[in-house]
Amino acid sequence: MTAFYDRSVRGLITAIALVIALMFLSDILIAAHLNNKFKNTILQQQYNISSYLAKNGVDELTVARALVNGESNREGIAIVNKLGFDENYSRIAIPFAFAVSTAVISLSVIIIVLLFIIKRNSLYEQAINDIKSNRAISVPYRDKGSIYRLFDSVNNMSDALAVGQETEQRSKEFLKQTITDISHQLKTPLSALSIYNELILDEPENTLKVTEFTQKSENAIERIRELILMLLKITRLDADAVEFDVRKYGVKELLLRSVENLTKRAEKEGKTIDINCCDEKIDCDISWTSEAIGNIVKNALDNTEKGAIIHISCENTPLENRIYISDNGRGIESEDIHHIFKRFYRSKNSLGTQGVGLGLPFAKAVVEGQGGIISAESKKGIGATFTLSFPNLTKM
Repeated sequence: MTAFYDRSVRGLITAIALVIALMFLSDILIAAHLNNKFKNTILQQQYNISSYLAKNGVDELTVARALVNGESNREGIAIVNKLGFDENYSRIAIPFAFAVSTAVISLSVIIIVLLFIIKRNSLYEQAINDIKSNRAISVPYRDKGSIYRLFDSVNNMSDALAVGQETEQRSKEFLKQTITDISHQLKTPLSALSIYNELILDEPENTLKVTEFTQKSENAIERIRELILMLLKITRLDADAVEFDVRKYGVKELLLRSVENLTKRAEKEGKTIDINCCDEKIDCDISWTSEAIGNIVKNALDNTEKGAIIHISCENTPLENRIYISDNGRGIESEDIHHIFKRFYRSKNSLGTQGVGLGLPFAKAVVEGQGGIISAESKKGIGATFTLSFPNLTKM
């Protein structure tokens, strides 16, 4: 039986066997003592009877015959019974009965211990089979007792490991998809760079073409640089490696800094960025938050036509500050609205526009990293509105 492979079980059985052996040894010693005492008592009785008979004039031969060859008769038995020495009086039965009871008790103890060991071993085997099968331990571990608390702890650890494995698997899949997306995004500008350099090398004396393709090369390099920088920033945000320097800033100051590099582009494309905010205060990291807002405004410029207006407004409440960024472009398709904050996600309607699908995920990571909330709503053909909510954390 596998139960007896356990050293502690073998130790328990050995201890019980030693106790039983000691009990039997004590029985033997007690029986020997009682028998010796009984023998002395019989001898003393013989002495007393002989002395009494001799004292009353009975000759020696008659006394000897009475002690050795005497036969019991009805009168003698009556006299003995009258003195209390009947057939129920048996000193020799005392040690024998004691030995028998000790044997019965010992056997009962052995049987009970063996049954307990077998049952507990069955419990262990069931738990081992459950663990090997990657199942939760099915024994009733909610019962009281250390072994059941151990099973409960094993189940909790198993659940934690399963969650960890699932998280790790998702991380691997996400990393694999991210690497694939990065490779795809870098492939286009790198291929363009290769073509531009070949064209420049083919006609080095053609100043116009050299200038043209050099500028295109610069644009491709800038696109690669922006992509890599954005990926590095998002990676830092994912790893919680960014410590936001949250302070109270004026909302107008924040918004002007956010669109500073986009106003010229808007004018060039015939679009308007309208900021309509009072001098309210907001708790944020102005550097990261301005870049996040800038990405949302840039996304609006990418998805609107000439004459469009990107309207930025704000609202202050005792609990939070909200910034609304809306446009009157073509809007976001209903099947896309729930995916726009996913990395590298590009809807079928935005394939011809600029960007690689990292601006909105970056904005979401920055806002949520500061304890805020970002959301979007849109109606097709009317436009889209992004809402950024920041909690009030500091006092004036």
